[in-house]
Amino acid sequence: MVKPTAVQVIAAEVVASQRVSPSIVRVTVGGEGVEHFSPMGFDQWFRLFLPRDEQESLRLPTATSGLWYVQYLATPKARRPWVRNYTVREARPADREIDIDFVAHEDGGPASAFALGASAGHPVGVLDQGVGYNPRVPHDWTLLVADETGLPAVAGICASLPDDARGLAIVELPHAADAQDFRVPAGLGLRWVARDEHEAESHAIPGCLALDVLKRADLPPGEVYAYVVGESSLVTGARRHLVNDRGVPKANVDFIGYWRHGRAAA
Repeated sequence: MVKPTAVQVIAAEVVASQRVSPSIVRVTVGGEGVEHFSPMGFDQWFRLFLPRDEQESLRLPTATSGLWYVQYLATPKARRPWVRNYTVREARPADREIDIDFVAHEDGGPASAFALGASAGHPVGVLDQGVGYNPRVPHDWTLLVADETGLPAVAGICASLPDDARGLAIVELPHAADAQDFRVPAGLGLRWVARDEHEAESHAIPGCLALDVLKRADLPPGEVYAYVVGESSLVTGARRHLVNDRGVPKANVDFIGYWRHGRAAA
């Protein structure tokens, strides 16, 4: 992981919100503090602080190091904001804006409820955490695998890769209409897999279809660097398949479980 040079909690507020596809709500946050947010490209991620329903104001940590979490835990729960991890969809420091894509669940948790009800002026906090995508081995091509929660990461990585990058990206989505347009190197194939185009039993858990496509894929020759993000079963299953069945060295596979099916975040 590549850490940011500066660590500070930035106070921001909602500027705009729009449903960009059946499953995705894009919330734009802005404010004077956002001009200090330094875009790093790839899958730059951050901690998003959201007020609880009963809170009249948003109480943010003031620590500028890893001690922010100690300070956060020391805050009484009634005044402690929700904290969730998100990936930058697009950052525009000159305009003091950051776009955040949320997977919208009508019966979801606080982040989904925030996205669905976001309105201009709604306060938030942002703590930059850097970039997860960090190849540390020589490789000939790149493999990206994700579910809908990893779509912003795939979009950011594809936009940041060099023009001559080669490889494959497999992204599973709830609906075919959730596919997005973004810059993809000519040598990198982007394969969308939509759950609404398959039998329900084939995708009881999100990520099952993407994993199945990976297992059946005719992968390019040469050394690969694989980066898998999304639901826990997807990322662990993909790593197991690549290492055990494809003979990929463990050092060539990085994976991050963003969430676990059937378990709500605390």
